[in-house]
Amino acid sequence: MIGFIIRVLIVAVGLWVAAHIVPGIHYSSDEDLLLAALLLGLANAIVRPILVVLTFPITIITLGLFLLVINGLMLELVAFFFHGFQVHGFLAAVLGAIVVGLTGWVASWFIGPSGRVEAYRR
Repeated sequence: MIGFIIRVLIVAVGLWVAAHIVPGIHYSSDEDLLLAALLLGLANAIVRPILVVLTFPITIITLGLFLLVINGLMLELVAFFFHGFQVHGFLAAVLGAIVVGLTGWVASWFIGPSGRVEAYRR
């Protein structure tokens, strides 16, 4: 459970960074940001795998770059269903998805698969 909460907080930080860097991404309050992060996690868990399977040939042809489009669509989907989080334009959605993905990638250096902060020894 704690791992899930930490991952939602990481996505919320990614959305916060995206809202400050990418023009066209806005949120109303901190609570809306947390709820948008939760909804993005649900969309990534339910809708994204279906889209990945359906668009697999396009993903192969584009050497995986179409996954950026799918990630942008997930941000657009969250903004469509939740009015406290707005994404204006598809380019803003794709750029925001890149920022959220990079934030999660950097956080995964410090957070292990169990959701805890782990130190690695060499």
